[in-house]
Amino acid sequence: MEHAALQCAADGEHQAAIDILERALSRPTVPPAARARLAPLLAHSAVLGLRSDQTVTVLRQILDEQSLPAAVRGQIRLDLGLLLCNQAVAGMQGWLELQKAVEELEERPLMAARAMAALAMPLLSTVPLERNLYWLERAEKAGADSGDEEARTAVAANRAGTLMYIGDPAAWQVLEQLPRDTEDAACRQHVARGLCNAADGALWLGQLGPARGLLAEGVALATRSGASYVEQGARGTSLLLDWAEGDWAELTGRARAFVAEADTMPGQGVDGRTVLGLMAISRGEWQQATAWLAGDGSRQTEGSAVPHVATASGALIRMALVRDDVETAVAEASTAWDRIRDKGVWVWAAELAPWAVDAMLRAGRRDTAQGMIAEYEAGLDGRQAPASSAALDWCRALLAEADGDPRTGADLYRRAALEYAGIPRPYATVLATEGAARCQLASGTDAAAVVAELTSCVEQLTELGAVWDAARLRAELRAHQPADEQRPRGRPSYGDRLSPREQEVADLAATGLTNREIAATLHLSPRTVEQHVSRARRKLESQSRQNLSRTRAQRPE
Repeated sequence: MEHAALQCAADGEHQAAIDILERALSRPTVPPAARARLAPLLAHSAVLGLRSDQTVTVLRQILDEQSLPAAVRGQIRLDLGLLLCNQAVAGMQGWLELQKAVEELEERPLMAARAMAALAMPLLSTVPLERNLYWLERAEKAGADSGDEEARTAVAANRAGTLMYIGDPAAWQVLEQLPRDTEDAACRQHVARGLCNAADGALWLGQLGPARGLLAEGVALATRSGASYVEQGARGTSLLLDWAEGDWAELTGRARAFVAEADTMPGQGVDGRTVLGLMAISRGEWQQATAWLAGDGSRQTEGSAVPHVATASGALIRMALVRDDVETAVAEASTAWDRIRDKGVWVWAAELAPWAVDAMLRAGRRDTAQGMIAEYEAGLDGRQAPASSAALDWCRALLAEADGDPRTGADLYRRAALEYAGIPRPYATVLATEGAARCQLASGTDAAAVVAELTSCVEQLTELGAVWDAARLRAELRAHQPADEQRPRGRPSYGDRLSPREQEVADLAATGLTNREIAATLHLSPRTVEQHVSRARRKLESQSRQNLSRTRAQRPE
């Protein structure tokens, strides 16, 4: 059995090795010496593999045994800490195990350096960035002092990831120096991890092109070295990249499949859940959006990565504002902002800041909003983060608009839109362009040109599949459409076909929106919406609102 497990691990079949070793080590009759040999192999295979639940239990039971030598205990605890931080999404538990491992690995500087490097990764909200950087400095010294290639590579890989995550320009130089051509399998695994972590970091910064390149390199190395966990994580990053770049065709299906595959590892599924939540908002599927972003433990902030938590908060604030629930929006904004402040990584506020500032302005808390903008700007000093630069201009535009200065607001929204377009982030580009158009209409600037621009925005949103956003803008367009383009007097007869307005209401009703929410979106009364829904159900012979989908509706000629 031991030989079979060793062979599986050597062949990169870590899941098979895990299955063999879990069965063996769960037996109380296994001698202590054999357990001391097999447990580190199980722990290391688990870090590279995909399952985690049973392995965590087995490793904890082994660590409770007093007969283990300190160095072996530290080796097992190192991998347990990594497992808890990554696959098991028990970040703070993993952090504490890693700190204990450093103490127990005093006689094994290579592994001690690896533990320190893991403590340097900044994604946990409960650990301030200063502590991560403290451990990074210690890891670099330990790696250099060890004289070991694997130790130096492990530390360099985590240094690259850490610097990229926080938007430090030095990350690129560290990445260039990673030994991509190494023949050492362990070093390849470290380089693969470093490249994929850097790709994830670049994604959140808004460096989408470089992120794609880093991801491709990392996946290739992970495949060669049998690092299944790294490969799976890269798939999640790819989903987020597709969402950001507007490649939404079949994205929902792929994200659902990804979440289903990661059922036993909630940490792996967070990328898919985030994508599904954001997609649902654009379609007006708010119940589904809330479930993906805040349900089933998705908001366990202690173990979840800060960028995901901040993104979810931004989305929840937006939904609260749409429902005119300003109190809830402000509460979420305050909590999320405090979390970013405590962490000290402001580049991760890109998906949060505009909605948080908007919430404060809607609540009449202008000074708070202005202070948040100033704090955000200061936190971005010296960082390379195009997404945050665009978000900062969006925040400034919101403040100018609230201050009754629509011309300045339009200029700032326009600048944000150009920045998003350069990333490229088409959905965010449209939302910023919408803000510019709103300000231009308020300032009385060339309404015809603005209407043409909003029409283009509707087309882009429709192409993306953002049903709810497209409906919102169509309602705005009708309010500002030139008189000679408005519908002539008299109601056209559609017979048993849906009118354009009935179709629009039916599409939104099918997403799960209430009549009141549809009314707010389309600037109609709830009573009018109720009548449209009733007529649509009668014409389509539909027994439920959910069946009022575009695919089942007859399109007007």
